[in-house]
Amino acid sequence: MATADRPNIPIGDASQHYVDRRSKELLKRYQGTRERRQKKAEQLAEASQYQLMLAQFKKHRVAWVCLYLLALLYIIAIFAPFVAPYDKLQRFEEYTYAKPSQVHLVAADGNWHLPFIYGRTRQLDKKTFTYTFTEDPSKRYPIHLFATGEPYQLFGVIPTNRHLLGVEGDQPFFLLGSDKLGRDLFSRIIHGSRVSLFIGFAGVIISFVLGVLLGGISGFYGGLVDTVIQRIIEFLMSIPQIPLWMALSAAIPREWTGIQKFLAIIIVLSFVGWTGLARVVRGKLISLREEDYVMAAHISSAKPMQIIVRHLLPGVTSFLVVSITLAIPGMILGETTLSFLGLGITAPDVSWGSLLQDAQDVNVIANYPWLLAPVGFIMLAVVLFNFVGDGLRDAADPYSR
Repeated sequence: MATADRPNIPIGDASQHYVDRRSKELLKRYQGTRERRQKKAEQLAEASQYQLMLAQFKKHRVAWVCLYLLALLYIIAIFAPFVAPYDKLQRFEEYTYAKPSQVHLVAADGNWHLPFIYGRTRQLDKKTFTYTFTEDPSKRYPIHLFATGEPYQLFGVIPTNRHLLGVEGDQPFFLLGSDKLGRDLFSRIIHGSRVSLFIGFAGVIISFVLGVLLGGISGFYGGLVDTVIQRIIEFLMSIPQIPLWMALSAAIPREWTGIQKFLAIIIVLSFVGWTGLARVVRGKLISLREEDYVMAAHISSAKPMQIIVRHLLPGVTSFLVVSITLAIPGMILGETTLSFLGLGITAPDVSWGSLLQDAQDVNVIANYPWLLAPVGFIMLAVVLFNFVGDGLRDAADPYSR
């Protein structure tokens, strides 16, 4: 019997009817895809260079995901007092070198609950004279979102006492354990990310601007200008970095805070750290300044700085993008190394490098391995920057298309 959804078609023509209907669906889908591609091609034909770079960058899935993760790291750093359960200096004297809190979903009676931790009791080991912590199943502390805790001022102006995670009661919640003074390591890592992720930007910007500008002038003009700039570069590159750091640390006034001292050193060193970028930019511009489009710009009475900025530097965009994305993790590693050696951030300020000072002793690492947790955050930030740099390099390189 024929219906509205299923017409009465002879059996001999059923297969042909199915083929015709399927062909129409495929044709319609193909036409829609072709129209979308044509529309996208028209948009790209009118797009600027940076719009083309963005479209190419989106095709790099790994770099795109890493960019989102990197943005998440910076958002966490901006909202550090909210994300961290405790203040960076808050101490729990009875919980020195406490292991990371174990998060449970199933209680001792076998029933399921929302995430919680057990209370812990401290006992003195008379053989090693160290304290050990054992869980007490009789005390259960639920983990709350937007829990109340120590009051603080968000962005320095908004008073609040809400934290992203927390446990209400007398039991502290150590997500990554505690240090020798009973301070929450996770909270200190979150607060330290502000320094490690942001303080190097000033030095990177200064070094990048000086390297591009002086390297471009040296490669474009040549002659005496090139000789003078190259001799200055050779002199600055001959200065040993670590002794320079030590000399600057000793010359800075003692009343300055640790962050002020480190920022001053970063700014000073950025004025001598542009040399490598300047040399590469000079070499690339020497090979580009004889191109036909540069000669056309000379004939059209374009000014030298216009030729450098608008015609020559876009030809080395891929290298510049990679350089600046690698310079930031370089600053992070530099801050980590110097703070680890005691030449960078000092107490009471905190950074990822200064947190690793507690892990200098092999015995401490063997007994309290969670003190190496800042290493994971350092590696994560550096790897994310490297992947984003690879994606931007491929997007800016015209030969990769």
